[in-house]
Amino acid sequence: MPADRRCFLTAVSAATLGSAVFPSTSQAQRVAVDETDHPIPISTKYDVAWAGRITARFRAVFDSPNMSGGAALIRANAWCDQYKEVYGVERAAMNAVLVLRADAIDLAVDDDYWQRFKVGKEHTLRGADGKRWTTVNPISARARDTEPSKPANTLESFMANGGIVLACGWAFGKVIQRYGDGDRLERAEAARVARSHLIPGIVLQPNGIFAILRAQEAGCHFVAAS
Repeated sequence: MPADRRCFLTAVSAATLGSAVFPSTSQAQRVAVDETDHPIPISTKYDVAWAGRITARFRAVFDSPNMSGGAALIRANAWCDQYKEVYGVERAAMNAVLVLRADAIDLAVDDDYWQRFKVGKEHTLRGADGKRWTTVNPISARARDTEPSKPANTLESFMANGGIVLACGWAFGKVIQRYGDGDRLERAEAARVARSHLIPGIVLQPNGIFAILRAQEAGCHFVAAS
């Protein structure tokens, strides 16, 4: 088979696989499942009640597999702000879901974790002075000095305004492992400690793909945000 034909078929296969995993926005809207007909969970290990909160007219899920300086959160907030500017749509009429997975899982964890495990250095993220590696989560409220009347792009303000933040359970295993190795803890105890450092309000899911597809089933358009 000629090389150019092989490349073409590979590209087509990749595109097909991508659309199968993450349908386009129009596909996501068409395949939305009536929540009253959705299967009832048979396990209580994961909280999936968040899907029942997706009832607004405008719905989107923002996928964040990379750190990207918190770009996914910024884009989710920008979508809400710009719909209000252009259409006069209030935040209550919008459901924004943010999924933190893969390398972005560290954004779901608090400043104590960032400082202890030198996460800023790992991701080459510098602090406000631009010189030293940051020791705080750059999109956590604790990292920002802001007035309550002027909410910054933080996870806490996003959730306070109705946003839903989901974290990949598989990727969170890295956080658990760090506490396990650092404190010589058994897996169960390490998991308990790691979860205590998860930013309050963030909901762990089996993995990020599960979270994205579940949000799409609830009618969210998919946005590759970082």
